[in-house]
Amino acid sequence: MNQNKLMGFAILFGVLALLAMSSLFTVNEGQKAILLQLGKIERTDYEPGLHFKVPFINNVRKFDARILTMDAEPESFLTAEKKNVVVDAFVKWRISDVALYYTTMGASEVNANQRLSQIIKDSLRSEFAKRTIQEVVSGERAEIMEILRTSTDVQVEPFGIDVVDVRIKRIDLKGGVSEAVYRRMEAERTRVAADLRSKGAEAAERIRADADRQRTVTLAEAYREAEQLRGDGDAKAAEIYAGAYNKDPEFYAFYRSLNAYKASFKNKSDIMIIQPDSEFFKYFGSAAGEMKKE
Repeated sequence: MNQNKLMGFAILFGVLALLAMSSLFTVNEGQKAILLQLGKIERTDYEPGLHFKVPFINNVRKFDARILTMDAEPESFLTAEKKNVVVDAFVKWRISDVALYYTTMGASEVNANQRLSQIIKDSLRSEFAKRTIQEVVSGERAEIMEILRTSTDVQVEPFGIDVVDVRIKRIDLKGGVSEAVYRRMEAERTRVAADLRSKGAEAAERIRADADRQRTVTLAEAYREAEQLRGDGDAKAAEIYAGAYNKDPEFYAFYRSLNAYKASFKNKSDIMIIQPDSEFFKYFGSAAGEMKKE
């Protein structure tokens, strides 16, 4: 009898323990949870920690609340020039509304990635069709990614998903398109270089012309100043000569004659045909300027 009671208590304790364990569940950091009652959503606002539920009636589904990555398969798209490019992109997303996510995606991350992949492909096709190869490769790549992020975020909002970022990892060109684009880019860089050289040559010529102008102006001003100084000097010399002449006209005349003799008979080969009694030989006879009489 005692053994039967002990057995009954053991079974009852086991059942209670099982019920207690079935009534508890934990929500970890980085998780979102929903409480279902016979398939119907009852609660979604669970914080990380230990929580209770009604065994066999309530069911708990947990989801990853961290930022997830959807790495799309490389896809071929046509640009505005009807050239094929292969684009490899990925999307960073997370669950924003766990109830919507559960009802629309069936609580499946695979379904969510498939839906995101299709939206990204459609958006890429639309954006690349508006742009040239050069624009999508270099000029407007950042703008395209921002447009994709914004438009994708709006489209997946009804699914309880928030798009954090959209990134284009690589853009490859098919076949001869790559070489043609490189040639076009090389020609463009060559044109820009030639334009810069032309502007540089123009600037150099302008600087050279300005330097020549300044040199001419400087020389003209220097010549004008020199002539002015020379004129002032000549005027001063004339004034001095005039003063000296007024003080002793006879000596001044004698001095000038001596200078004239010196300049005239500088070279032995010089020949002068002139009357001996001319005014030029006035001081040859005497310092007083009196001519000799024969």
